[in-house]
Amino acid sequence: MATNLPILGANPQATPLSDGPKRRETRTVRLGPLQIGSGHPVTVQSMTVTPTHEVDTTLQQIASLQAAGCDIVRVACPRQEDADALAEIVEHARIPVIVDIHFQWKYAVAAIEAGAAGVRINPGNIKKHDKVKLIGKLADEAGCAIRIGVNGGSLEQPVLDKHGGPTPQAMVESALNEVRLLEDVDFHNTKISVKHSDPWVMIQTYRLLAEACDYPLHLGVTEAGPLKTGSVKSAVGIGTLLAEGIGDTIRVSLSTDPVEEVKVGIGIVEALHLRERGLDVVSCPSCGRAQVDVFTLAESVQQALDGKIDVPMRVAVMGCVVNGPGEAREADIGVAAGNGKGQIFRRGETIATVQEADIVETIVYFANELADELRAERGTGRPEVIA
Repeated sequence: MATNLPILGANPQATPLSDGPKRRETRTVRLGPLQIGSGHPVTVQSMTVTPTHEVDTTLQQIASLQAAGCDIVRVACPRQEDADALAEIVEHARIPVIVDIHFQWKYAVAAIEAGAAGVRINPGNIKKHDKVKLIGKLADEAGCAIRIGVNGGSLEQPVLDKHGGPTPQAMVESALNEVRLLEDVDFHNTKISVKHSDPWVMIQTYRLLAEACDYPLHLGVTEAGPLKTGSVKSAVGIGTLLAEGIGDTIRVSLSTDPVEEVKVGIGIVEALHLRERGLDVVSCPSCGRAQVDVFTLAESVQQALDGKIDVPMRVAVMGCVVNGPGEAREADIGVAAGNGKGQIFRRGETIATVQEADIVETIVYFANELADELRAERGTGRPEVIA
């Protein structure tokens, strides 16, 4: 496996937890140094938003995504100058690069020749079957993976006519038709996505596809929307399927900085115990029992520790006499606050009582201290901070 390879992201191929969902069994697909499928951890992807031919800015964005924990990155290739830049991007990127191909089969060939880990092709707009087979042959020779990426908004017209629209059955048929073209040339290093902007349609579609084949599946709610609403849709669609054991790679598609996509994606897989948690801040919701400004305390703790805690750690910020002391004691580091003071706990033991104004600083101090101890036990150092 590629778990220890140095080119990977901040938390890639992390060992899945034993109490997570039982995964649907799939074949294994090789994507550069990664292995994708049920025998391997769920990976988180994103996509650059820079013009790909602007090599320096694209590589900078890839580095930012990697620092956020992205395992795999996809780049667009709508122009010849983008295709011409791929070799340099692939050479310098430190996580596997997938090239997004639409309409122009020649750009898929260029991506394979540039050494891309994978190409994404859309059955809705690469219509020549002989060219799809040629892509399969060349990808097989180069050890390049192919993602068949069906999208509800770009299905081929005959399939739409047959099914009366982008139904789950239509999207699955489109995907499997493309699979057969690749299988005709004995290409099997394939994963599949069947994305839709409606989470419920997306869920039904992936369920059908999971029954119909044993290829690894890439999950996503396409065009999910802005950060707030898109995160909810993605958590519902992706999270439901992962909880059922369906899905091997994911992308949260948001109208925002792609780093935010990675953060949400990692949050989804961590919440389902499919990846070891890093920092997990738990805090009180809105409640009239709170005796301190829990909103500000929790947000300040989250901001102070984000990017600095790379070991599993639960930090509880509680301001209620009902649940606060119990939640704080159960956390690795916790505070039960009220009446202008905060009682600080470390793994069940009271270690300090401080004024409200000192709560954040105290929590951050003890959280960093515990993180250093955990890193020493694991034989790892502090995380690299990339500006």
